[in-house]
Amino acid sequence: MNRLSCLIALFSLLAFARTTAAPADALRIQKNYQASMDKWALEMRIAATPEDRAKTWSSRPDATPSAKEMWAAIGSSLNQEWTLEPASWFLRITPGLLAKDETGTPQPIFSKNCETIRKAIETSHLKSPKLTPVCSALAASPDPRSLALLEKIKDTNPDQKIQGVAALGAAMQLKTLGDNAEIMAKRLTYLRKAIIQSADVEFDGSTVAKLAEDELYIIRFLTKGRVAPDLVGVDCAGKAISLSANQGKVIVLLFWNSNVSDAKRVVEVTTALQNKFKGKPLAVIGVNNDTLEKLRVLQSDGTVPWPNFSDPKNELAQQYRVGTWPLVYVLDGERKIHYSGAPGSFVELTAEALLAEIKPTAPAIEK
Repeated sequence: MNRLSCLIALFSLLAFARTTAAPADALRIQKNYQASMDKWALEMRIAATPEDRAKTWSSRPDATPSAKEMWAAIGSSLNQEWTLEPASWFLRITPGLLAKDETGTPQPIFSKNCETIRKAIETSHLKSPKLTPVCSALAASPDPRSLALLEKIKDTNPDQKIQGVAALGAAMQLKTLGDNAEIMAKRLTYLRKAIIQSADVEFDGSTVAKLAEDELYIIRFLTKGRVAPDLVGVDCAGKAISLSANQGKVIVLLFWNSNVSDAKRVVEVTTALQNKFKGKPLAVIGVNNDTLEKLRVLQSDGTVPWPNFSDPKNELAQQYRVGTWPLVYVLDGERKIHYSGAPGSFVELTAEALLAEIKPTAPAIEK
């Protein structure tokens, strides 16, 4: 073999090695991040003192370096089909990663990267048969532009099962837009399509049929104005608690766990809300599906200062058909639903409006 042929063969081998290494790199990044989360969870369980627990909680793995590493692995190859699964992981893990801008306002770090992924899907992958993880990530995305992309996948993809999966994702996104008649009709149409075309497709650890049934239940029983189901259970110390014990109070009901990507921010935001309305007829109550041991650690030294149902088997979360974590319901004094969605400013605004409607109790007149 002459020298030129050897060089051509060498460059070909290098190109092949890089092509095959990229998917392996993406898998390695995901596994390493999960391993760091597992290690942190173990450290939380064995932390012996309040100081150790506070230190361990504050050292929760930051997903930002892993997200940056993933972007380096997939960012220049988004037109290739193998990137769909790691890109879906990226879309899921980055929304809660924030940094302050020049005005001090927290902003998503990776919003432009996520937009690049959505554009790549629209440009290169609308007809791919491998879009189930993408539809799952888009269904859980807080970005309103995800709905339009899901509807394009539903209308464009030639695979009927992918159409149904995208229809389910679009129906899940639509519930964030309200519950007027037009939106409800569209949600029902999409859910019907999902059940007919994709019932047996695995989706977020469940099936399309099961999740579509959950969405239908939410439409019937968990939309604005409905009376939310009572929850009865125990906290991490085994003490009985219930929602009905807070009759007459505004309730901020938070479904959460310490493994969601923005858990630290969720705790900070919820604690700030509790502190803001201290002394008001408002109760912050969590439903947490961490292990009992981990929840005890988080509550024992006040890291999480509000009461929580311990729900490691998701029995209480299932009563509310919780599919996306974290999730907040704001209920009035009669447990009527006024808000459901992500933690943040809308929770605080809704709670504040409901508190303003509560008339102060007149002091008793002495005879």
